[in-house]
Amino acid sequence: MKKILLLGSTGSIGLSTLEIVRSMPERFKITGLSVNNNIAALEEQIKEFKPSCVVVTNQSDAEELKRRIGSSCEVLSGINGLIRITREADYDILLSAIVGFAGLRPTIEAIKRKKRIALANKETLVVAGELILNLCHEYNSELIPVDSEHSAIFQCLVGESNNSINKLILTASGGPFLNKEKKELENVLLAEALNHPNWKMGNKITIDSATMMNKGLEVIEAFWLFKLPKNKIEVVIHPQSIIHSMVEFIDGSIKAQLSTPDMKLPVLYALSYPERYSFEGVTTDLKKIGRLTFFEPNFNKFECLNLAYDAIEEGGTAPCILNAANEIAVEKFLSGKIKFLQIPELIKAALNKIASTRNADLDLLVKCDFETREFLNKKYS
Repeated sequence: MKKILLLGSTGSIGLSTLEIVRSMPERFKITGLSVNNNIAALEEQIKEFKPSCVVVTNQSDAEELKRRIGSSCEVLSGINGLIRITREADYDILLSAIVGFAGLRPTIEAIKRKKRIALANKETLVVAGELILNLCHEYNSELIPVDSEHSAIFQCLVGESNNSINKLILTASGGPFLNKEKKELENVLLAEALNHPNWKMGNKITIDSATMMNKGLEVIEAFWLFKLPKNKIEVVIHPQSIIHSMVEFIDGSIKAQLSTPDMKLPVLYALSYPERYSFEGVTTDLKKIGRLTFFEPNFNKFECLNLAYDAIEEGGTAPCILNAANEIAVEKFLSGKIKFLQIPELIKAALNKIASTRNADLDLLVKCDFETREFLNKKYS
């Protein structure tokens, strides 16, 4: 029986995790949950999974939840609640499915407790890759990727040595605007950007997919996870999203991991590794799929992908600036304050304004994140 602390329990990855736990009660138990503000869904999850503690982002929402559930479990709030639950709760695996910078400090607390980290919060490695990997080494904590692309690479590398790798190939669906010209994106509607062809995800990550910043963040994540230079990390457009990523080896052979696009499989692998558990929740019929296609990404149309590669080159806190700027830009697009093609403009403005610093500790990363957000919120208020 593995005890799971699930941060982000009402998002797509959180719901996939709960579906797995529901189908395998003899293997997994939920001991803690967190949500942003969906306390109605959290209330139902508390009834079903009976965690000992939960966290809600907003204090007033937390107070309302307490009134609803009484003494069913402890209710905490905010970043201090996330830190406390990861520091004190009884669990074996932290599954971090929080979106954004907020996932960083709870992950660090779990690492210091030598827990397995099933990481779906890519921003943690984007912002603080060197710090996180050093802490994992210091505290002997396992880090297993949950993103489908990195899970695929992780699976392809089982039994292989790093010096046998020629390159990593991250696949990308191309999002909703794969077949549009850049000039057609000037006045796209929010509903168009949120209409992903293959995956059902939260709003922020869906917009990141439309700009291909999601893939850019994954390139940075792969840079840290697999310790390869950026020129050995390639992005290929694969509209069917059946091959989740590939590894090309020095002898010319390529390994790929294939499956129907469903996050339950990478979640289950992160929870069960190094074993594989029998699971009938996802099936893949290649005969019905019929054809798999691949294309070069359009770096001119998808500027965010270029910005991510540039941030790797710059190093230091540049990826932290990139991530914070992207979060603010996406928020402003979602709220109708900027147009779609202004997203990379805001990110470039932040990268040009905020100085990048090398060898950053957690305090410096937090400061850099704050300064970036403050600059963009003032400039584009």
